[in-house]
Amino acid sequence: MERKETFRSPFPTPRRLAAAAAPAGKSKLTHPGKAILAGGIAGGIEICITFPTEYVKTQLQLDEKANPPKYRGIGDCVKQTVHSHGVKGLYRGLSSLLYGSIPKSAVRFGVFEFLSNHAKDSSGRLNSTQGLLCGLGAGVLEAVLVVCPMETIKVKFIHDQTSANPKYKGFYHGVREIVRAQGLRGTYQGLTATVLKQGSNQAIRFFVMTSLKNWYKGDNPNKYINPLLTGAFGAIAGAASVFGNTPLDVIKTRMQGLEAHKYKSTLDCAVKILRYEGLAAFYKGTVPRLGRVCLDVAIVFIIYEEVVKVLNRVWKTE
Repeated sequence: MERKETFRSPFPTPRRLAAAAAPAGKSKLTHPGKAILAGGIAGGIEICITFPTEYVKTQLQLDEKANPPKYRGIGDCVKQTVHSHGVKGLYRGLSSLLYGSIPKSAVRFGVFEFLSNHAKDSSGRLNSTQGLLCGLGAGVLEAVLVVCPMETIKVKFIHDQTSANPKYKGFYHGVREIVRAQGLRGTYQGLTATVLKQGSNQAIRFFVMTSLKNWYKGDNPNKYINPLLTGAFGAIAGAASVFGNTPLDVIKTRMQGLEAHKYKSTLDCAVKILRYEGLAAFYKGTVPRLGRVCLDVAIVFIIYEEVVKVLNRVWKTE
């Protein structure tokens, strides 16, 4: 009996997965339709929880040294916002981000699963490099289809609140005014920076996530991962992406603000920030972004994985 157990666990894993793993391996391929639905649900819930940190991060990034700075830090930004606009001021621009977060996450996970389904081996395993490339593809597509217009509108809404007489009365009014004044192109400011940011973002996150999952699962691609562990892996992946591409996030934010006309291009924006504000300016808003992104990625991955499990039970696909 002891011998049988020894034989069963380490050695037949590949063999057993060859006989039993054909169905098990297939069950690991997530249908893109399920990924789109689960991603949309996860994105909507996540942004409602974490938006205040995104608001503070954006305000600090828009607060240029040349002005001079209006805020002395995170706490001061929160204090001034609540004092001037109440707690709801921390949620200014939520609608634009909520309307965008649902399709953004839907596109991200749908494209990632579509690409990874073609990249996984017969046992359902995706290696780290493939995870990085699939994440890069998902990030670029979400940037072009959803993120750039959504982020441009969000940044303009938040920046508008800092002016003496805010001109945007709501999401639809704001979008209408932006399109009327600048055309559809007005919602695509900072496209290059956004593509670079989102592409690198998702490449880093999915690379780290894939690496951590592979490390934990070892030789068993179907090993169960506890939701809390999924969240921990997601937080690590989120932190890696923050330190990896915050400078691109700062440039993107400036390119999408109400004073974007000051910059001729993404490169010009980077040069001017470096020249007039110094290297440290590229890491403005890192702390609030770190808090939001770690929580964001952890929540999204947990909800996504759990929703997919439910969908696998009620939506049968080959």
